[in-house]
Amino acid sequence: MTRTTPPRPVDLEAVFPELAPLARTATRLHPRPGVPSPQDSSIGGPLLWPASEPWPHCSEDGHDAGPIPLMSLADARLRRRIELARESREEWGYTTEEQALLQRIEKVDVPEGPIAMLPVAQLYLRDVPGLRPPEGADLLQVLWCPFEFHGDGMPTTAVFWRSAAAVTDILLAPPEPAAVDGVAYVPEPCFIHPEEVIEYPSSLELGREMRERLDRRAIDELGIEYHNLCIAPGFKVGGYINWGMTDPYPNPCSTCGTPTEPLLTIAGTEWNFDVHHWIPYEDQAANIAWGPIQGGPSSPTRICVSDDNAQIIRVCPTSHEHPHIQMMQ
Repeated sequence: MTRTTPPRPVDLEAVFPELAPLARTATRLHPRPGVPSPQDSSIGGPLLWPASEPWPHCSEDGHDAGPIPLMSLADARLRRRIELARESREEWGYTTEEQALLQRIEKVDVPEGPIAMLPVAQLYLRDVPGLRPPEGADLLQVLWCPFEFHGDGMPTTAVFWRSAAAVTDILLAPPEPAAVDGVAYVPEPCFIHPEEVIEYPSSLELGREMRERLDRRAIDELGIEYHNLCIAPGFKVGGYINWGMTDPYPNPCSTCGTPTEPLLTIAGTEWNFDVHHWIPYEDQAANIAWGPIQGGPSSPTRICVSDDNAQIIRVCPTSHEHPHIQMMQ
């Protein structure tokens, strides 16, 4: 099913002509739960991974338990199924059987050695034309460590580009992590429904005079904050960063110093309940039925990056061989 973002309540370029040269295309991925295969673009689905290639593992420090006890991947998926079943019923709360299953979920010890990473995104160029792969590649794969407490306070990520046609022997049973940091970093498998939208920079990226004018006029004349108009929420490729946790800061490539560009934004929430112009037409009825409760149709992947923030992967525009940068906003 396609997903269609409504027009914003105002034509930003008509009201603020100075934004026109700053317009940038982003691809909203619109993940929705399903059972994708390795041949599909997906969030949290199986990867088209060569059987002969080692599976990525995280060897960094930071695999200790946080506020939520560690659990096995199987128990995390069981807990997720129970949560989804509970949400599908009109009456809130767990059944007697579900309570018994939850009580059987055991806390596991901090695992020793490297942690097998989990798939986050697999994107084929045929589905997401906004990707800019290296020559000969048509497939982007992103994985992460299912632990939050690394040095930068977010999961460590790994990024791979490859040619889908070159993968003739698929790894059907990839390694799984011995433990996960709760369910927040175990994405629910989703198909994607890509849609290109136009974005404009956060006012924090603009000069003081322009920033104050944008923010003031958006509230005084349009009745909505500018930051709710300029940048699409949710999983997306390209576009702008929705600064706010911090002011904008340089993100140069660690190899050559070139300013890096956003490749993929990983977010647990696809829209805010009361910002209707970012809710696809096809999801508005479900959004109203669900109400402002966290979860439901606005959180199809069920992930939560450090208190519901977004994790952005940035890459060097001069070379795909240079290491990527990750940040959180």
